[in-house]
Amino acid sequence: MPRAKAAPKTARKTTRKTTKRRGPAEARGPEPGDTAIDPTDKELAPLVTQVQKSGGAVLAAFKDPYAGSSVVLASLPLRSVEPTPFQRDLSRTHALRLADAIGAAGAFLDPVIAVPGEERFWSPNGRHRLAAAKQLGLRSVTALVVKDEALAYRILALNTEKAHNLRDKSLEVIRMARALAKESPRSAEKDHATSFEQPHFLTLGVAYDKRGRFSGSSYTSMLRRVDRFLDFTLPKALRQREQWAERLMDIDDRVAKHVADLQEIGFKSPYLRQLVVARCDPVRWIQLKRGDTKPPMTMAEALTRMAAKVRAFDPGSVKRQDLALVAAVAPSED
Repeated sequence: MPRAKAAPKTARKTTRKTTKRRGPAEARGPEPGDTAIDPTDKELAPLVTQVQKSGGAVLAAFKDPYAGSSVVLASLPLRSVEPTPFQRDLSRTHALRLADAIGAAGAFLDPVIAVPGEERFWSPNGRHRLAAAKQLGLRSVTALVVKDEALAYRILALNTEKAHNLRDKSLEVIRMARALAKESPRSAEKDHATSFEQPHFLTLGVAYDKRGRFSGSSYTSMLRRVDRFLDFTLPKALRQREQWAERLMDIDDRVAKHVADLQEIGFKSPYLRQLVVARCDPVRWIQLKRGDTKPPMTMAEALTRMAAKVRAFDPGSVKRQDLALVAAVAPSED
């Protein structure tokens, strides 16, 4: 019996994804030859005076390569520079490690950024370098002195020396908000969106401030979808965030009880809290249209629905395979 001819193979069409390469941005900033500024320039007089008044010395002045704004390079007495008070807490271990690294290199080469205050200079990104300098007994530090006072509040964008985790970010943002509420009580919370970066950092910051071991990462997914910057003045917005944080901590207390019940049943997993929170997330399955920035519900409604779901949660409904799925997608504090 003759063998049937095999069907001719049809060539598969392969579609190659072409990604558009982003070219360099349009040239901006001064040319190298135009960068230097005479430190005696009248525009720099207030900065130069403050540097000299502190006992420091002006080393040079230049235009920054991005916006062309004036920067003074100065040597400042270590005692005249302090980290901004709303920065994350000092990590003694990191400061000591940094001091050892500077000692091994034999040079302190990384200037801190300094913003003039009333009595001293504030550094928005140098807490650990300043601590290391004190540990090493330095008399002075090199600083890039800028006159833009708002720079003191742009910590998250500038502080790359030690990576922030969620707790660090949230605490710094709420400390900034409280400081700004005293300085500019009539300004709206949304006016400081660039400094705060994300609205849920404010809500979580209140919770972390009251409860240091609060598990904020468990609630981040829900908060990102419903939390928005407020039109209220900063003092009023802070009062609202205090209320939301209290409700969130009440929810977390009930979640902790369910976690304890699951452990009694025999579940032993570090993801029990994430599982309970995910089951009770009121916006978890709500699909948003592409480009839609409107939250699926208000923050108040989300917290009310979540509290009801937590109260109704049944630990007996949890299966082993549920934990494996949660472990695969669970967020971290980083």
